[in-house]
Amino acid sequence: MAVEAKRGNIFTRAWRAFDDRTGTSKLVGPMLKHPVPPTGRIGWAYVFGTATLFSFITLVATGTVLATAYIPATSDAYNSLQFITNDTFGHVVRGIHYFAASSMIIMIGLHMIRVFLMGSYKFPREVNWLTGVVLFALTLAMAFTGQLLRWDQDGFWGLVVAAEQAGRLPFIGHALAHFIFAGDTVSGATLSRFYAFHVFFFPALIFATVALHLYLVIHDGISEPPTAGDPVNPKTYRARYEALLERKGVPFWPDAAWRDAIFGVVLILTIVLLAIIFGPKELGKPPDPSIVQAYPRPDWYFLWYFGVLALLPKGTESYVIILAPVLLFVMLFALPLFSNKGERSPKRRPWAVGFVILTLIMIGTLWQVAVRAPWSPHFEVQPLSAQVIGASSGQVYDGAQLFNSKGCQYCHAVNGQGGDRGPNLTNVTNRLTQDAITIRILNGGGNMPAYGGNLTPDELNAIIAFLKSRQPS
Repeated sequence: MAVEAKRGNIFTRAWRAFDDRTGTSKLVGPMLKHPVPPTGRIGWAYVFGTATLFSFITLVATGTVLATAYIPATSDAYNSLQFITNDTFGHVVRGIHYFAASSMIIMIGLHMIRVFLMGSYKFPREVNWLTGVVLFALTLAMAFTGQLLRWDQDGFWGLVVAAEQAGRLPFIGHALAHFIFAGDTVSGATLSRFYAFHVFFFPALIFATVALHLYLVIHDGISEPPTAGDPVNPKTYRARYEALLERKGVPFWPDAAWRDAIFGVVLILTIVLLAIIFGPKELGKPPDPSIVQAYPRPDWYFLWYFGVLALLPKGTESYVIILAPVLLFVMLFALPLFSNKGERSPKRRPWAVGFVILTLIMIGTLWQVAVRAPWSPHFEVQPLSAQVIGASSGQVYDGAQLFNSKGCQYCHAVNGQGGDRGPNLTNVTNRLTQDAITIRILNGGGNMPAYGGNLTPDELNAIIAFLKSRQPS
């Protein structure tokens, strides 16, 4: 007991000495002890903002570890990620980083839904909402820039498609595409720029915006659970809120924050467990500009939008890709500016509940469409076996290998193997002559890219020989 008391005295004296020289308790104490309204059982709905912060800190921690081994150069990026993934510790760290990114997007989405449904964006918390929208945009930007750092086919061509669409913007399109590429095309400068944005620029902006967001939370207070029939009146709200805190207010720590702490710890443990069980997202093939894949598959949190674009009438994709995100963020920014008073309770705002439900149904449905749709190239398809090809060497066999390596098999099936985006080529010679096949390969057509500049004459002849060998059984 005496030893424990002595240790306690040592720690106490050390803390007092540190606090005396830094004033930590005077800075942190008021923030932890500031009064908040009692939330009761509904308090668990308030944990998602802190959970977003926990996810972000996990991202920064694992990203720092990964940065010690990752090489942001076109010649080494893919191999360095393979090296990290093949190491047991690196495999788990990459997995934690991947699932923490997914968690951050889910948590910030749930947090925005809670704030929207409870009307917490109304007076005097309009700026809180606006900083939250900025954080949401920065989170999506972090996710997008992270895809390219994998330096595989999906990340490479996803960037190309995004830059091409950005280039269609009037007036600033060309300059914006040039900025995204850090030049006229994807190069080492592009990778370096995305690495700098992903590792330094966006995290710094997120830290600064989080600091402002937390300051506003303390300045304006945490919104109390809404009550039906108790509308927000900007002229009287502050006085009523202060009176509520005097009557029923509780200190943030530990009376209110214990839920945040428990949920945050469980969330991090879940992320680690998922990383151990499932590992990180698999790397695709290294980027090859000669394989023209116009429709790469993004990560799951962007996949639903991928479904939207695929279901649009031909010729409208460019307008939607550009206008839809702009319109979404204009609406999010305008919300507290045009609706900052009145009822907060979801019971008196059924339109808000209906909007959230319809949005979730839409995203879920489009996500399933994007996963299943036949127009999605099958990038994981395995090359045809020698038994299916009917040869183990020679021109026909070489053509079958090129059929896969050049990306043809991603969209076209042969003998039941391959994608469904393009026509089945099992019996293609029944429908097309050799000249017609040659013209289509060289010039493309519809959604098929032209391969005239990507095939040598010998490679073209080999692919045609393979297709000619496909005869009906």
